[in-house]
This record gives sequence, C-alpha cells and structure tokens, in this order.
Amino acid sequence: MNRSRSVRGGLESEIVRTLDGAAEPLTPRQVQTMLDRELAYTSVMTTLARLERKGVLERERRGRGFAYRLSGDDESAARAGESARRMRQALDSSPDRNVALLRFVGELRPEDEALLTELLKQSLAKGEGEDL
Repeated sequence: MNRSRSVRGGLESEIVRTLDGAAEPLTPRQVQTMLDRELAYTSVMTTLARLERKGVLERERRGRGFAYRLSGDDESAARAGESARRMRQALDSSPDRNVALLRFVGELRPEDEALLTELLKQSLAKGEGEDL
C-alpha cells in the first residue's frame, strides 16, 4: 500500500468529520485548528481543495478566502462519508486487496460499475490517482 495515499485518505476523512460536526462553514485555518494533529496550513488547504473538486465539499467566499461545508444534504453526506469509511476499513482489513477489490467489482450492478469507471477516469484525469 502506498503510504502517502493512506495518509491523505485519513486526512480527508478527518476533515470531513470535522466539517460534519461544524455548525457553519469553516475556513482552512479553523479546520486546521480543530484537527487533533499538527499539520501545515498548506496540507489542509490542498486537502480541502481536493475534496471540493471531488464534490464532497462546497465552498463560499469568506473575506479574501473561502469557507467549506459538506455538499448537499448534511445527513446524506454524513451517511456517504460513513459508508466510504466502512468500505475503506473492510479493504484495509482484507489479507488480499486485489481479491477483495475483484470480488467487490464483480458484485456491482452494471450501472454502479459504469459510475465507478467514470469516477476513476475523472480522478486520473485530475491527477488524483497518480500514486495508485
């Protein structure tokens, strides 16, 4: 497993959880302060921007910068985040990632397989899958 990929995924999850618990949109500095670990401001900014490009977050102008919140319905976004975390945990606990992914894809409905294929293409086109 590529270490930078898992660290980034962990940071993304932490940021989503932080924003999920917030009463209002948060600036990158506010997110950085609320996280339980020390991170460079640029790491938080980059991760927020990546999540916004993926459609997980929305941003709004706040002074000279932006504030971020979960996209769409907060409840559905929180459920989607929890589902993604469970999927990641199941994959991480598998002794053979290749077999686990192969079986997962093999059990997808055709429309879900097509959606996954499109999402992977978009991710690669944006350079997010370079370390896969």
